[in-house]
Amino acid sequence: MAAYVYAFADGSSDMRDILGGKGAELAEMTSIGLPVPDGFTVTTEACRAYLGAGGTWPEGLREQVSEHLAALEERCGGRRLGDPQDPLLVSVRSGAPISMPGMMDTILNLGLNPRSVEGLARSSGNERFAADSYRRFIQMYANVVLGVSSDLFEEAIAGAKQARGVKDDVELDTAALRDLAERFLAISRSETGREFPEDPREQLDGAVEAVFSSWNTPRARTYRRHEGISDDLGTAVNVMQMVFGNLGDDSATGVVFTRNPSTGERAPFGEFLPNAQGEDVVAGIRTPRPIAEMQRDLPQSYRELEEAMATLESHYRDLQDVEFTIERGRFYVLQTRAGKRTAQAAVRVARDLVSEGVIDQNEAVRRINAGQFDQLMHPAIDPAAEYDVLATGLNASPGAAVGRAVFDADTAEARGRAGEPVILVRWETTPDDIHGVIQAQGVLTAHGGMTSHAAVVARGMGKPCVCGVEALRIDAGARSFSVDGTVVSEGDEISIDGSRGHVISGAVPLVPPQMTDDFAAVTTWADEARRLGVRANADTPEDARRAREFGAQGIGLCRTEHMFFGDERLPVMREMILARDEEGRRAALDRLLPFQQSDFEGILAAMDGDPVTIRLLDPPLHEFLPDLEDVDPSDERLRSRIKALREVNPMLGTRGCRLGLLHPEIYEMQVRAIVRAALTVDGSKAEVMHPLVAFATELQRLRDLTERVIEEEGGGDLGILIGTMVEVPRAALLADRIAPYADFMSFGTNDLTQTTLAFSRDDAEGKFLTQYLEDDVLSRNPFETLDDGVRALIERAVERARGVKPDIKLGICGEHGGDPDSVEFCNAVGLDYVSCSPFRVPTARLAAAQAELAQR
Repeated sequence: MAAYVYAFADGSSDMRDILGGKGAELAEMTSIGLPVPDGFTVTTEACRAYLGAGGTWPEGLREQVSEHLAALEERCGGRRLGDPQDPLLVSVRSGAPISMPGMMDTILNLGLNPRSVEGLARSSGNERFAADSYRRFIQMYANVVLGVSSDLFEEAIAGAKQARGVKDDVELDTAALRDLAERFLAISRSETGREFPEDPREQLDGAVEAVFSSWNTPRARTYRRHEGISDDLGTAVNVMQMVFGNLGDDSATGVVFTRNPSTGERAPFGEFLPNAQGEDVVAGIRTPRPIAEMQRDLPQSYRELEEAMATLESHYRDLQDVEFTIERGRFYVLQTRAGKRTAQAAVRVARDLVSEGVIDQNEAVRRINAGQFDQLMHPAIDPAAEYDVLATGLNASPGAAVGRAVFDADTAEARGRAGEPVILVRWETTPDDIHGVIQAQGVLTAHGGMTSHAAVVARGMGKPCVCGVEALRIDAGARSFSVDGTVVSEGDEISIDGSRGHVISGAVPLVPPQMTDDFAAVTTWADEARRLGVRANADTPEDARRAREFGAQGIGLCRTEHMFFGDERLPVMREMILARDEEGRRAALDRLLPFQQSDFEGILAAMDGDPVTIRLLDPPLHEFLPDLEDVDPSDERLRSRIKALREVNPMLGTRGCRLGLLHPEIYEMQVRAIVRAALTVDGSKAEVMHPLVAFATELQRLRDLTERVIEEEGGGDLGILIGTMVEVPRAALLADRIAPYADFMSFGTNDLTQTTLAFSRDDAEGKFLTQYLEDDVLSRNPFETLDDGVRALIERAVERARGVKPDIKLGICGEHGGDPDSVEFCNAVGLDYVSCSPFRVPTARLAAAQAELAQR
């Protein structure tokens, strides 16, 4: 029979896959002597078995829970779960192998009922505390296990406070809390049609099942999809002896990071609440106090917290996110995990830990989340901008954002998916808002602190967030908020500065980010560790210069079609297309050649000797002509040419190398411009890439053309490489036939994905792909992360091409070149380089280093 349950004392941190992250770290903290409340963990294997059997407990699980519960009761001095005299109470918490903060369920104070709450009042000597714990338990259990809306309970709490003329929950007296408990029981009974469960074991079983089931809630699945976490892992369940932070002024609860998770500064960063339970802090129910104030109010407990933080950071050699509770002056650690942090903090912490001798450079490179690295590219408010600050809150997650205010997650998701920048404005976000947070440019909340759900999730996703703006008055019915008489309605533009905590009415100008010394140090270490080259896709000198600033080692894709637009060029391009014969086309091309040469000179000069791969004209000619309905009916010549060029499926029509073979004068002009530019710019390295090759004879003939023009222009000593872009499956499958005519092959993974999957990207993403991802037909967007079928084609092409030409240079130049998972594959399969947009170059550099270190 499988072992489904482990006591904390029997586990360790290397059992994360079995015990989940929380359970593994509780076991580890127990083993190193930290004050951890006692308990046990139900494994992820039990969760998978339960969900796989359609909600049936696997054989032996119920008995193992009973055995471990009995052992826990004995270790707690013989106190029994829900005992009427001196009850043992427990918390039931989720804990996935990979941290998913706030996405799954927690229940506190389990074991209370009308009899045991009286026992708790007697044993604690605090009737108000007992009543408060009971109403909290009913609210959490009814919501999490029985499915009763939390809004109903919050409305009841608001009514109780209004009736008694108080502002905060802590001001409600014992009688008010007892009345609330009865009201909560009535709400539960009305909503479920059944009595609230009083048997402690029934409560425990229901809580375990609810945590198991929370693995598959929409918010959890949305979070996993966004973070690239497998749906197959399951969650563990941690059953822990309750310790109480709501027993009076000598009790408290809090969350603290051992270093600042926004900036990386080496100083404690967190909050605490006296006379409160943990959910009050993380759920933003009350606005907590800065952790520094705890040193004044609870000095002995603060010293114990400092010692625990030092022990944990030394043991784990990383920034830690620590949850703690103080019960009548006694300090407990409830949880630790590697702290979610911004990319800015990640690079600083990594660099500092290297400087402190805690980790080496390679370990620092491994530690940073490559997928998070592009946060460093986020803009800030222009320092020269003039604006009035509407309100100020907590600077919960850095960066700036501009967007239209929306007041619910569904609207944020819909408008964000449609390409509209939005700011999600909430009283406080909950885990159920995750889909809206993902699509929003930033998050603004009226309540909650630096460790609230909104703050933690926004920091993890690299989104600006301003929390706890108490001046914000949200009118949910009117879909607006006001600050001192200024009203902002849904759809109005606002700006937020998550670095300063500012809320600004209207749109303010933003400026690109500045790269820090920490960033430079970490990317330098990454460059020392990686094998894979990193280039950029750039079509202008400005893009090329930016790419070099971000560390690109060349241009892997320079698209030439964009160079034919513009007031001076487009009329000449259209003249070439409308020409009646080759002579007319060549005359127009002669006028375009100086423009092309100038463009290439700028890009070659900007790259200062690094290679530049120039793709010859790829799109069909009709794209340079106006739409037929926009043409004057009397212009028969233009209308006739548009009709003649029209194709049923232009993506698979007369484009790419086919265009070059039908009208070789076009490619001749482009090659001539490349050679002349290379001769003009000293030390330049130009590479000519022929697109959409499917047959060896296509490249053979185009290579002959290219070499002839190079010789005619006197560029034989320039070392210009000639290659092709692999965009169709046939070219990948038969790469050994094409390779003899290529100095390099670059996989154009955007089009290769379309031709392999028979997906039109624009149609797929606009129609069915979103549904495919939501329904788990696909686990990842194939236009973001390389599909397995495309990977198989690339792997076969590499093997076949190198089989006939071992020294052929191979790379990819689709946006997949900036996706960490795809970069890992490119490194493993033996490509020479990846190429991506300039802003993703730092991510690709880091991902390439991590892939190489993992492969070693």
